[in-house]
Amino acid sequence: MKSYKQVLLATAGVMLFSTAVMAETLRIGTEGAYPPFNLIDSSGEVVGFDLDIAHALCEKMDVECTVVTSDWDGIIPALNTRRFDFLVASMSITEERQQAVDFTEPYYTNKLQFVAPKSVEFPVDEASLQGKTIGAQRATIAGQWLEDNLGDVVSIRLYDTQENAYLDMNAGRIDGVLADNFVQYEWLQSEAGANFEFKGEPVFDNDKIGIAVRKGDPLRTRLNEALQAIIDDGTYAEINAKYFPFSIY
Repeated sequence: MKSYKQVLLATAGVMLFSTAVMAETLRIGTEGAYPPFNLIDSSGEVVGFDLDIAHALCEKMDVECTVVTSDWDGIIPALNTRRFDFLVASMSITEERQQAVDFTEPYYTNKLQFVAPKSVEFPVDEASLQGKTIGAQRATIAGQWLEDNLGDVVSIRLYDTQENAYLDMNAGRIDGVLADNFVQYEWLQSEAGANFEFKGEPVFDNDKIGIAVRKGDPLRTRLNEALQAIIDDGTYAEINAKYFPFSIY
């Protein structure tokens, strides 16, 4: 009887240990359609600045992490219905979003800037923009800024992905695009963006980007500690240099 109890106790111990290990496997949520921050490469792997940061944080927290992708429009509901544990998708910290999720400290700061064809004059004052059609990704700071500031000046066309906005601009269906400066920077270096350029100065230059977790989730504290650790030990700077010749922190 004693040995039988010992077997039961040992089995229970193994089960508890296994549960503990499983609890330390976290799922990273991202979009997978926002280069160079998150995209799906030719092998089907989700890569980019966001993912490099996320995996570095996982390493600091000593946890295994997997990646789950979601359409942008439904990415916060996907977090809150537990499809993944934390969201690293270049998401701007806004008051509206803070009603639904908690954010870490910012892991980079962005700007909003117009892009349009090199061949056209494109002043970005209201009088010059009057009647133009401007594209932006749906449910982004760029789209919201257009609606709040130029809603009665320009025709706004919103897209499910940033890439589709660029495709329409390339085809001449819209006059310009407003989006995050660093995403635009990457695209302008590509073959597809070779005939386009930044227009005017950034219209908003304090866009704080954070990692989202469910409301009240203590994972936020662990992520903040890990973020500070990768900044302090130079890991963040190494990742930054892989994508940009300037600091985006």
